[in-house]
Formats: sequence, structure tokens, C-alpha cells
Amino acid sequence: MPARPRRTLVAGFAALLLTGCAGSAAAPQPAPGARPVSGGTIVYGHQQEPACVFGGWIEQAYLSTQVLDALTSLDADREVVPWLATSWQTSPDGLTWTFHLKDGVKFTDGTDLTAAVVAYNIDHWMGGGNSTAKVWLGGYYDHSTAVDEHTLQIHLAKPYPRLADNLAQGYSGIQSQHALETRTAEQNCEQPIGSGAFVVDHWDRGEQIVLKRNEQYTSPPANAKHTGPAHVERIDWKFIADATTRVASLRSGETDAIYDVPAIDYAGLGSDGYTELKHVTGGRPQQLAFNTQQGPFTDERVRKAFAYSLDRKALVETIGQGVIPYEGNGAVSQSTPGYSQAAADAYSLDLTRANRLLDEAGWTGRDPDGTRTKDGERLSVVLPYNSGTIINADGASILQGVQEQAKASGFAVDLVTVPPSGFFSGLYTQPDERDIAAGYWTAVTAGILWINWRPVSEEWPNGNNAAFTTDAFLGDLIDRANQTADVRAQNALYAQAQDYIADRALSIGLYDRLSTLAVTPSLKDVWQENAQGGPVFYDAHFVR
Repeated sequence: MPARPRRTLVAGFAALLLTGCAGSAAAPQPAPGARPVSGGTIVYGHQQEPACVFGGWIEQAYLSTQVLDALTSLDADREVVPWLATSWQTSPDGLTWTFHLKDGVKFTDGTDLTAAVVAYNIDHWMGGGNSTAKVWLGGYYDHSTAVDEHTLQIHLAKPYPRLADNLAQGYSGIQSQHALETRTAEQNCEQPIGSGAFVVDHWDRGEQIVLKRNEQYTSPPANAKHTGPAHVERIDWKFIADATTRVASLRSGETDAIYDVPAIDYAGLGSDGYTELKHVTGGRPQQLAFNTQQGPFTDERVRKAFAYSLDRKALVETIGQGVIPYEGNGAVSQSTPGYSQAAADAYSLDLTRANRLLDEAGWTGRDPDGTRTKDGERLSVVLPYNSGTIINADGASILQGVQEQAKASGFAVDLVTVPPSGFFSGLYTQPDERDIAAGYWTAVTAGILWINWRPVSEEWPNGNNAAFTTDAFLGDLIDRANQTADVRAQNALYAQAQDYIADRALSIGLYDRLSTLAVTPSLKDVWQENAQGGPVFYDAHFVR
């Protein structure tokens, strides 16, 4: 029966998880009547070290949010609120956005924030200075102009009604034009100059980045808890790759807060008195995209058979310990506006159906290992994953479960661990290198579909289209959604695109990407920004 291999697998993973449990002790609590104090150093344990502070990767966004202000922010309801921009309007045709900037804001090099500086930043992004901003706005952005010192106009080639939402992402921090023009690329990489609450003091590569308080800070977002400079004087942003070591550092008092709490430790830290924060990031979830250009998954029946071979929900719920949310939708996560539940529910474990589809596709033989064969070829598929960057330890365990479950219908999954160096050098990015791609992409709207599914063509390549699709209908559907001003109508089009992706099994979901924090009880008012779940230390303070 289909349930037998699932029960064996889940029980096996549960046993492995139990071996990781360790003793715990209650967190040291502030004394009764403890009061907020000014100053002090937050020692924060993060899991990954980026190449630069500013850039197009989420790990850079988390860092740059501390030192660079953006035009907009998102509140707890994920509504757009002012930051460097006090207000904004769009023209009736949707092609011109006018942003009114705060007066009196200075970068930490003493230069002024002006509309011309912001226009320069956006052109800098689109010229290659920010790969993520470029793919978000590519095809929509035309140019920016400064109407006067504090009035910016962004001119579009096509309407983009969710522009203000997307500018709230950490990739959109504004830097000093003077610094960008006069300093070396290495200087701007390691110590970008912004107008933010902190400045980069120095970077001990492989160990930590030290951030110091900007004593002249005047420009917090509207959803901050106070105004003026940050409460703490310094942040030691340490890089601690091993999850067990991060948890131990928090329990021992070596760190005041840690990121990416392992699922197995989450409940224990909470019950022991540590403050825990959890943000389900919007955008693309952790999913599996099938290579539609070459290999066995060019056949839709084989893609669907793979989907029906898996009990993804049981796998995620067991390994995720009730912390990691299962996600069946392979296009967007459940926290993304315009989410389609129908796409999420499209596939569940059905080995009978999986076997029938593989038979119909001609994979009727079996080798001695039980792997299906067709014309002498084994149904062996390559699934590389980026260990320590895109996929954490919990995610790796889930992929191992996928590998094991897929055997029941005759798939041999070659699970390939790709180190960060290989990931950043472009390994396993070409159609002849992989059959399945695992990964996520954070976003604040379902406009992420345009980045992930814009059709691949020689004229306009799209390295973010992990399925290598050339589907013009899908691309046009998403493009129409991006340009639709009415939010309900826009979300309906986005849902239609998700259903289209699910109907053809172009991608299947595994779990929603989380941003999790655990904080010592004596550190208060740490919060997560609502675009990507990054930690915000501007309002944080100790109590004594």
C-alpha cells in the first residue's frame, strides 16, 4: 500500500530528530523592575556571510537595512508606509510616480539626500549595480528625474502599480551618490554609505561585521517605535554557520540574538523564556522546479508522476516540528497576496496514479534497484541544492526525504550538495546540468512570478526561470497582472498564473521559507521588517 513507505520514512526521520535533542535551561530573566538602558552592544549570531553589505541577495538585504534607508517600508499589515519618501502619487496612466522626500536627511558622509541622488541610485541599480532591483523593474522602468531638490519622478515604460511595495525591500536602500562615485568598489562593498541608523565600522572577514550607531540619525520609517538615534551603541553581527553552535551561543550568553532557529530547538527556546520571532516570507517558497527543456521532465506525465510520488506534507510536518509551514504551491507562498489554494492542493501522495503516468510515458522497465527504465535508460534525475546558502539543515533533511520517497514509484534522485563557492560561480544553472532546481525567492507581491517565469529567449535570457520555460501565454498572463491597478483583479490574474503552473506541474512546493529569531529576555523591541523578515535593531534596547 502507498502508506507503508511513507510511515517508514517519517518514523526514521523522527528518530533522527530525537537524537538531536539536548538539555535546556531557563533563560536568565531581567530582575523585577528592570528599566530600559541606553547604550550597550548587541551580539547577534547570523548564519551566512555575504560577499558585500549591499546587493541583490537576501543576506545582504538584512545587513543593508541596518545602514541604508529606503523610500518606503511595510507595516505589520504589510501596507506601504513612508520612510525616506513622505508621500507619493501616480499619474492617471500609471506611467509616472512622484515621490516627495524628507527634508534635512544627510548621509553619514555629510552629503544631502536629494531627489537627484535617489534618481542616480535607481539608474545605478538598473545599470548593473543591483541585480535584484534590475530584474524586478526590467521591462517596466524607463528613467528617473529630479523635479526639484525633494521631488522625484520615476518614469515607467509600462504601468507597475505595486512599485511602492517593491521599493520597501532591503535591496532598495539608498546610498550616497558621492560615495558611489568617488570610492572604490571594494569600499562601497564593505562599507556602503547610507543615511541609516547604523554605519559599518569594520568587517573582520569570516568572523563579524561591527556596526556603530549613527549619532545623527533622523529618518526612521513610519512604523518604527521611536525617533532619533538607535538605543544601542553597537552591533557585533557575527557569522555562525552551524545551527547548533548558534543555539549554544545564545544559551551561554555569548550572543543576545540569533537567526535561523532550527526547528528542533524552536519550542525549547520558547519554553525556556527566550523571545522568538517568526516571519513567513512572501514570494516563491522553497520548491522544486522541473527542467522542461531537456531530460525526462520534458514530459508532463513524468512531472506529475514525481509530484504524486511524494507525501510532502507529512515530510515537512515531521522534520519541521510544527515550525516550518508545509507549502504545496510551487509558485508563491501562502503569505503572498494573490495566493492560490487550488494550486497548493493540486498534488498529494498517490502512488497508483504516479505508476500509471510513468507507464503511459513509456518508463515500464525496472532495474535491479527498482529504478524505472525506458529503452535502456534509467529514470535517474539530478537535484542539486545549495547547502548553507539557499537550503539550511532542515531543508536538506526534507530533500533527503524527497529522495527516499521518490524511490517508491521508480525515480532515482541524485541529490547533489553544492557548496556556496559552487553556487555563486554558477554550477548547475544550465539545462544539461540538472533535472530539478530547489530554491526560493523572497518578495512582497506575486509579481515574483514575472522574475521566475518570464519566458526564456535568446533575445532576453532569464537565468531566474529555473524550469527553462518558453511559455508565452504564461508570460503574458503575469505581465498583465503586473500592470493591473485594481488589486482584486490583479490577484485574480496572479492566481490564474499559479493554477496554470500547477496544472502543468512545472513546479511543486515543499515548505515556506522562514525568517526566525531567538532573543535573550534582557533585549527588548527587536522586530522583523515586514518585506523579508530581516531583524531590525534600531528600536532594540537592553533592560537592567
